[in-house]
Amino acid sequence: MKYISISFLLLLLLAPRALYAGETDVYNVMNYGATGDGTTDDAAAIQAAIDLCAASGGGQVLIPAGHTFLAGPLHIASNINLHIEKGARLLALPDEEAYTESAFRQNEGEGMMWISGENISNFSITGGGTIDGNGVFFMGEEREDSYDLKPVTTFDPRPHVLTIIGGENININNVTFANSAYWTVHLVGCREVLVKDVTINNNVKIRNSDGIDLDHTRNAKITNCTIQSGDDCICLKNRREYAEYGACQDITITGCKMTSRSCAFKIGSENVDEIKNVVVSDCVITGSNRGIGIQNRDEGTVRNVSFENIAVDCRLFSDVWWGKAEPVYITSYPRAAADNKDGNWRFPEGATEGICGEVADITLKDIRCDSENGVFIGGDTGDKVKNISINNLQVNISKTTDYPGGVYDRRPCEGEEFVSDNTYGIYIDRAKNVVISNPRITFSDDKRDNASQGVMVARGSHVLVD
Repeated sequence: MKYISISFLLLLLLAPRALYAGETDVYNVMNYGATGDGTTDDAAAIQAAIDLCAASGGGQVLIPAGHTFLAGPLHIASNINLHIEKGARLLALPDEEAYTESAFRQNEGEGMMWISGENISNFSITGGGTIDGNGVFFMGEEREDSYDLKPVTTFDPRPHVLTIIGGENININNVTFANSAYWTVHLVGCREVLVKDVTINNNVKIRNSDGIDLDHTRNAKITNCTIQSGDDCICLKNRREYAEYGACQDITITGCKMTSRSCAFKIGSENVDEIKNVVVSDCVITGSNRGIGIQNRDEGTVRNVSFENIAVDCRLFSDVWWGKAEPVYITSYPRAAADNKDGNWRFPEGATEGICGEVADITLKDIRCDSENGVFIGGDTGDKVKNISINNLQVNISKTTDYPGGVYDRRPCEGEEFVSDNTYGIYIDRAKNVVISNPRITFSDDKRDNASQGVMVARGSHVLVD
């Protein structure tokens, strides 16, 4: 803290210091003035409990059951367990003017922060309760499969639910996040992270409502989580605004269930460094627009990524959502120049056009796909996407919606955004050293949308099918 207010000093002297549970100091927010009535802004009282807990060396900040605690922006601290009891709800204040601290530093075009902390360590969230982002309040008009975004210029007030920057020893366990207006859990430059037994239940009509974003983060494990989101469920990336934190690497995702209107598990599209040493296994993807996606659009590279024992179920949605029901999608294309609210942050300083890095050494084993489209692998040149090993891939293509097929989605990219062609089990365009062993591709309908069985090898690709 930069200063301690007079009111905080009085609170330190007069308020009950703690209740005890074994050797852990417990700071019940209701002892510091929180009402829990669901209509009063309890942010000041909750913040007082957090500040006192941190100033006293740490402990548990308790959000007790049976109450809804409405709150504006909160700042978390080191050595704190934010314990939200089952039956308790922490609800974001529905006031756009309350959110003024950017989630991306000087770039104010991609949302603000609600619950946030920087350079903190030994922080955890537990308890079985719910953190609710109140997302629909921040949306525009509701459409058939999405909400309109309210018009903004260079400032977007939508709050990200949880943002931790430069964290170490972060543990998020047995808690529910819901109804995010933007990204839900954003961990930037964090080390030693465990996200376990977490439920994220976002409104699937809300765009940009990512589930978990690991941004320049290392040594992280996500396990046994259930995630429903309008945007990507789990995403690994390296944003330009936080480039000093380096690579995103040594990541394990296992035992998760995901549903997304965009991509269930994605690497990219923002990647200005390295993303490497990633293992994704034993997951189930249902009702998604895209299943497994590597969407490299910047100068960074993606290497040494493996996917094993994953069931993927995809379907088509409208063009509001990126993707065309590709169950597996491995690509590297340069980002298009764009005149939008955050366009100045997309390219390196001084650059006017994008470049994209390599995607290499990718392994897929025992992947079972049911979808309206097939696998898509492609790059802007013949050696940009390479060394792809696919073993025991099952693809069953059947028509389940009225949206037109025969299209592959390359957004965001320079040039042709959509590739129109027949629907193949696997479509490969400019990729090198792709080895496919024991593929099983079937079509279970009347071959609408120009369905073509097998593997399409286009424009200078090097593919071995065994």
